[in-house]
Amino acid sequence: MKLNKQDIYKALETISAPGEGQNMVESGAVTNIITFGDEVIVDITIKNPSLQAKKKTEVEILQTIHNLVYEKAKITVNVKVDAPAKPAVNVIKGKAIPGIQNIVAVASGKGGVGKSTVTANLAVTLAKMGFKVGVLDADIYGPSIPIMFDVENERPLAVNVDGKSKMKPVENYGVKVLSIGFFTQPNQAVVWRGPMAAKALNQMIFDAHWGELDFMLIDLPPGTGDIHLSIMQSLPITGAVVVSTPQNVALADAKKGVAMFQQESINVPVLGIIENMAYFTPEELPNNKYYIFGKEGAKNLAEDLKVPFIGEIPLVQSIREAGDVGRPAALQTATVLESAFEKLTQNVVQEVVRRNDDLPPTEAIKITTMAGCSAVKK
Repeated sequence: MKLNKQDIYKALETISAPGEGQNMVESGAVTNIITFGDEVIVDITIKNPSLQAKKKTEVEILQTIHNLVYEKAKITVNVKVDAPAKPAVNVIKGKAIPGIQNIVAVASGKGGVGKSTVTANLAVTLAKMGFKVGVLDADIYGPSIPIMFDVENERPLAVNVDGKSKMKPVENYGVKVLSIGFFTQPNQAVVWRGPMAAKALNQMIFDAHWGELDFMLIDLPPGTGDIHLSIMQSLPITGAVVVSTPQNVALADAKKGVAMFQQESINVPVLGIIENMAYFTPEELPNNKYYIFGKEGAKNLAEDLKVPFIGEIPLVQSIREAGDVGRPAALQTATVLESAFEKLTQNVVQEVVRRNDDLPPTEAIKITTMAGCSAVKK
């Protein structure tokens, strides 16, 4: 049987390329058709670069021509991808909040690794260094930041800003805080679908009067899900810090967390990995280190993934106790923990500065010396 080119075109008008509304012919996806006897060559250009989309396109074309034109046709499908140019590394997306210089997301692939504890201690250490700091508790389903800042019984007040009513973040230890925990009862479960959670987050971000901040830290929920995408679509994230403990089960999830930020469609710079509960040193044996969860697992992961290793935090009972009573451990003076969190925080600041070197000159961040550490100013 001799195939007719017009019959092929007509058949392909019944299907569309993945992610495109128009059929393959109207959308211009079909770039050329060559027929020779019972053989046909179809050249297709699609915008979706995934292997799944290419395979689906090829299979649909084969099935359509066999079903609508000639079931024994010999078909060759050449699929070409014409995807948008890859965005430049470190391109900032989202809607900027006036007055906020740097937005750092604190993430973990797995729950229970101390992400919120790290966020709280980073925040108070930045404040001690002289920075203006805010924390957005984006862990919608398990907000713990209000407890760690001893403000769980507080409620944000309404303030008038340029004729608009805005939420005023709750403040303690020199850190401004907003959390969904301020709007729910302690025993109330937040049972929301993604769109409702995203709406609540947008209100805490854009309907709040954060004022001038050098750093906004975002305490993300564990995992890689809808909340993460909503945050990264809404805000120009400067960079992300991933928290993990040393054991393999946590490292596997941390690796996924890093991979999420590095996806082409997300492309948020990973400032580095922090290892929490790195080792245990008993008071009676101050020179001994016991690697309960494994040794240097997060450090090795950072080397494997070619991202900075920010530092390690020991497993110390007082860190947990301090978080439970609402006074982060980094507030303790002249202690090993204060020193550890100061070093950690300085490393985060340095990575932010390094990341911001890639911004256009009008957004460049200059370095000044403050309290013995690098300060970030516009």
